Amino acid sequence: MSSQVVITETMVRVENVRKSYGQGAAAVHALRGVSFEVPRGELVALKGRSGSGKTTLLNIVGGLDVPDEGRVLVDGLDLSELGEDGLMALRRDRIGFVFQSFGLIPILTAAENVGVPLRLRRAEVRAREERVELLLALVGLADHARQRPGELSGGQQQRVAIARALANSPALIVADEPTGQLDAETGHAVMELLRAVVRSENVTALVATHDATLLDLADRVLELSDGEIVEH
Repeated sequence: MSSQVVITETMVRVENVRKSYGQGAAAVHALRGVSFEVPRGELVALKGRSGSGKTTLLNIVGGLDVPDEGRVLVDGLDLSELGEDGLMALRRDRIGFVFQSFGLIPILTAAENVGVPLRLRRAEVRAREERVELLLALVGLADHARQRPGELSGGQQQRVAIARALANSPALIVADEPTGQLDAETGHAVMELLRAVVRSENVTALVATHDATLLDLADRVLELSDGEIVEH
């Protein structure tokens, strides 16, 4: 099937998505007919208790998992029409991922970690170095380019992870509890950085968080409760 991109004002459209794990009486219904839209250029927070289905939903939106029913469109692409190669290209070129655990490569410097996605795309060396320098400056770590993750604080590591997520100029950032391992003050600073990045880089962000103090930084809040969406 065709995977031609259709430019719309909606970056993410989730339509009646259902996902269960297990079978019979032991089945866990993670998502029960979830539907919502995320407009371009918005920072949307996804809140809910542990086990409410946030990570499952983010994995489906990010093309890391597939729903049992329903469909997801990202940047005009229907994920159900993409093969594995198409999903891989989507994750590489259009979606930036930020995780609670940072996910940095310990033996690489901050600059080298940020440059990994550009290496995977075989970006020209000079262009890669310029993009890395720009992104480290954007997240306030221009002076830490040569330091390895173990030499950085948790907040600094998460800033490197955000810069890495932006390396390929994605249309969408998917962030799963990006402040979960940080203290309240650092977590707030990281969330403010994400909001600033959405504005400056003209990207869209879907951010899962359990921290109520961060929700006021979002343009909109969606709540997941027992696998169903409740919009605030």
